[in-house]
Amino acid sequence: MATETVTATNDVSTGAGDWKAGVAGGLAGSAVFGLLMTYVIPAPLLGVVIPSMYGLAPPAAPFTGWVIHMSHGAVLGVGFAALVGLRPSIGESIGESLGAGAAYGLVVWVVLAVIAMPIWLSAVGSPANPPLPNISAMSAIGHLAYGAVLGGAYTGLAD
Repeated sequence: MATETVTATNDVSTGAGDWKAGVAGGLAGSAVFGLLMTYVIPAPLLGVVIPSMYGLAPPAAPFTGWVIHMSHGAVLGVGFAALVGLRPSIGESIGESLGAGAAYGLVVWVVLAVIAMPIWLSAVGSPANPPLPNISAMSAIGHLAYGAVLGGAYTGLAD
């Protein structure tokens, strides 16, 4: 007498969004923002400020700043993908995704650049410590560009 065991398998969605599209979109947005920081914003952000968050500057270390900046963008892109995963319809429309990305970029700006970065730089004794709050129109524009590129790329790359 034979017995047969049947195991049902279901595709399980974690609702986490497409993290690979988030990483790629975050890298694309970071590249655009990095170019703005390099050629438009008149401050040593990539060479001194960002590396000094980790005790890697001074002296100026632009390559290290780029690597850290791109890494931050990729991680934040995964965060965007997780949020889009809560409402997947955003990732289907380029307009909604661009808007959501731009809004995400502005939230990142307020939370991380305006508030967290000055506190962090002060805590590590950075010579490039900005005031708290660190409000800069160019920084807001850069983060807005990061988010818009992230949102657009996410929609184009998500499964």
